[in-house]
Amino acid sequence: MSLNYIKNFYEGCLRPPTVIGQFHTLFFGSVRTFFLGVLGFAVYGNEALHFSCDRDKREINLYCYNQFRPITPQVFWALQLVTVLVPGALFHLYAACKNIDQEEILQRPVSTGFYIISVLLRIILEVLAFWLQSHLFGFLVDPVYMCDLSALAKIFNISKCMVPGHFEKTIFLSAMYTFTIITILLCIAEIFEILFRRLGYLNQPVT
Repeated sequence: MSLNYIKNFYEGCLRPPTVIGQFHTLFFGSVRTFFLGVLGFAVYGNEALHFSCDRDKREINLYCYNQFRPITPQVFWALQLVTVLVPGALFHLYAACKNIDQEEILQRPVSTGFYIISVLLRIILEVLAFWLQSHLFGFLVDPVYMCDLSALAKIFNISKCMVPGHFEKTIFLSAMYTFTIITILLCIAEIFEILFRRLGYLNQPVT
């Protein structure tokens, strides 16, 4: 792949062909990533160390924490961010290989159709991530988690565990749900912008 292809791919990822797409890139790339990278580490960074159960033994704490968190929130949201980027990256790779400039994407029916498909895939992935997040983490973090120890053949099958910083984790969860909803709405608005521009209502070039 020549340097020109790489340059077109890089510019396409940073500057999508729609105004709303450019705002989405700014929102996605800066606010959401900063929120997850900085505040996410502050909220969840030492959670495993401060997660404690009635029987203060390391193996029980570790077992109950793994039961409480099948996947850590930071890993889940990082996977979500990377996964949602894939459809757009594949489209811009296609555009770069076809030598399609950003200004020409919406002027060609085929490239417009592929771009709309990439946006629809982003919506589907965000909706799937919202559903998975709700099933993995819920909407509220309780201060106490009842751990099932029956698999360890313990005398007491239930252990009460204290969840550190449950209130701030609830706030952070709500913020991540909000970011997902905003991203979905931006993608829907971007599809309408594309359709309007194709119909001639917004035919001025994007700068």
